[in-house]
Amino acid sequence: MSAPLAATVFDCEHLTDRGAPQRYWCGPEDPDPLLVQIGAVRLSLEPPWAPGESFDCIVRPEGRHGAVAPPAFFEELTGLGAARITDEGLPLAEALDRFAAFAGAGPILSWGKDEITSIAPACFVAGILCPLPARRFDNAARLLVAAGVPPDEVHGLRSHTLCAHFGLPPEPRAHDGVADARAVARVLGHLLAAGRLAPSDFAPHGAA
Repeated sequence: MSAPLAATVFDCEHLTDRGAPQRYWCGPEDPDPLLVQIGAVRLSLEPPWAPGESFDCIVRPEGRHGAVAPPAFFEELTGLGAARITDEGLPLAEALDRFAAFAGAGPILSWGKDEITSIAPACFVAGILCPLPARRFDNAARLLVAAGVPPDEVHGLRSHTLCAHFGLPPEPRAHDGVADARAVARVLGHLLAAGRLAPSDFAPHGAA
């Protein structure tokens, strides 16, 4: 399989409340982890290996019984409040179609598996299929291992801590979809420029 010319690096923000991830969303008032933001950047897999065009889409969180107001903790964490969600939020299906159009035919990567933790629950609750099949997605963390970073070291990293770990200036804020996606893309570009990764490493993991 030939090496792709560009990749899409994305990051999602989904509803949460204080302590919900540690409780595995078992608290009596924990919200469903419904998708609220898809942020993405296009990463060139040719010199100068730089992040390019960005994508920022706000999604209206629709729960099992209608619209869901974001908890105060979620707004504090992400900066995404009810006013912006009301003004800019799109229906889930439209947001995913726009994201699919932005991603095109190249590989799609997140730090971890945002397609499982953010997109899949929202699609399940909405009763729709994601327009992008699971095989299109990949975990950017595996590329750090391919670049020689020990797995135990990778396990302790998050999208918003990656830049500092590699001595790069951090993004202006954490827990923003576009900023976190750009942070991951910048680190991957840094590893490409250093010769620790090759464009062929971005071919879908496990693809023949």
